[in-house]
Amino acid sequence: MNFTSIANVLGTLLLVTGSSMVFPAICSGLYGEDDLGAICIAAAIVIAIGLPLKRVFRNNHQLNIKDGLFIATFGWVIISAFSTLPFVIYGAIPSFTDAFFEMMSGYTTTGATILTNIEAVPHGLLFWRSQTHLLGGMGFLTLTLIFLPHGMGGVRIFRAESSPGQVITKDKFMARNKDTMVWLWGIYLALNLLQTIFLYLGDMSLFDSLCHAFGTVSTSGYSTKNASMGYYNSAYFDWVTILFMILGGVTFVLFYMMLKGEWQQVRENTEFRWYLGFLLFFCGSVSLILWTNTTHNGFWESLRYGTFQVVSILTTTGFTTTDYELWPQSAQMFLIVVCFIGACAGSTTSGIKVVHYVVIIKYMYATIKRIFLQPMTVSTIRLNGRPVEASIVDLAVCYFIINIFLVLSGGCVMILIDDLDYLTATSSIVATLMNIGPGFGDIGPSENYAFFSDTGKWFLSWNMLVGRLEMFSALVIFYPAFWKK
Repeated sequence: MNFTSIANVLGTLLLVTGSSMVFPAICSGLYGEDDLGAICIAAAIVIAIGLPLKRVFRNNHQLNIKDGLFIATFGWVIISAFSTLPFVIYGAIPSFTDAFFEMMSGYTTTGATILTNIEAVPHGLLFWRSQTHLLGGMGFLTLTLIFLPHGMGGVRIFRAESSPGQVITKDKFMARNKDTMVWLWGIYLALNLLQTIFLYLGDMSLFDSLCHAFGTVSTSGYSTKNASMGYYNSAYFDWVTILFMILGGVTFVLFYMMLKGEWQQVRENTEFRWYLGFLLFFCGSVSLILWTNTTHNGFWESLRYGTFQVVSILTTTGFTTTDYELWPQSAQMFLIVVCFIGACAGSTTSGIKVVHYVVIIKYMYATIKRIFLQPMTVSTIRLNGRPVEASIVDLAVCYFIINIFLVLSGGCVMILIDDLDYLTATSSIVATLMNIGPGFGDIGPSENYAFFSDTGKWFLSWNMLVGRLEMFSALVIFYPAFWKK
């Protein structure tokens, strides 16, 4: 591996991390709180380590795919570790394990928290906590690529961090990788700005508007309130958040096509149509169950609460407006199913992704048809009007199977580590591996992850990383062949 180039990239990562702490420092200064010193010290430490790495290892070689995988995996670990400094230095989260869990949850857009009283944390630290969502939503490494020189192999890093679903859909729209990152981040920041404006116009404070926008478009879920979005009890805020959660679940290539006026490609996008179909089916089903069981007052209240929670979980955002564990069992069962879906590949969401289900369902239909109905038929699986290669079908099936295997095996591990009940153990893996945040049992919408042991928190942190990197990049480092020349 090209360790000098890797060190240079890691130095850039740390410089971006340290420099971005200026925003929570400004926030702390505006509120006149005593967390300003801790943020400034943390920023100085991170920059002091990153700058020498950036300047000493300036002999930039072309990165190969192995280098990209190494950076994609350990880069997230390093920035999460250094991002704990403001919390540890100030004392808001004195335990490094807890602080690392919180930061890994933030960057991987999981939204799982160990904080028992979020509203007691100073504004500067809360802003930094939410800012990890902003940085991690589009992918922290994609932001770093903008600051790397052309020809350094940033495409390798991008591929290592990208979803396998993007391999299936083959979504790309710019010839130069750096230009792609600029467009992605431009669209992403524009959506954050729009939601901030909408929330602020609804009489939410500017600070809360920014933090909730960071957690919505990135489909992450950190709130500045203990009760999440339920604190406001506002239909306006709920529907605005629903809209931007849905937009966060759309592949960003489609936004670029919309800007160019290529609406035909948007209409022909198979995954997008299935995504909307899943949303309509599950939102309608859960809302109907809530209405018929009079869980909420009337049809429109049932539609509001049901739609919000389905969209929040399906897009792996994790915001809550009510304790859904008090809902009828049938509605909760639908939510459990939704946990395994995810939104579109190439979006800010995690999870298995809609495109994999599209390929698997079409593959199952074609196989049953060939075996039982028309043995001589040659069926072709198509996405966006184009045939899908057999190797891509194998990838989708493999990805789904490994996800289920990790959920089942991870649940067993959590039971052994923390002696949990099976619902909490399995749900903790689903919620972290799919980067959802809240789950069921002892990690439901009114609970948090503070009670887990340190070993359990490290294991769940690893699951967050595996889920955010869509598994393969994080797991391939365990192959002995990866470390050989």
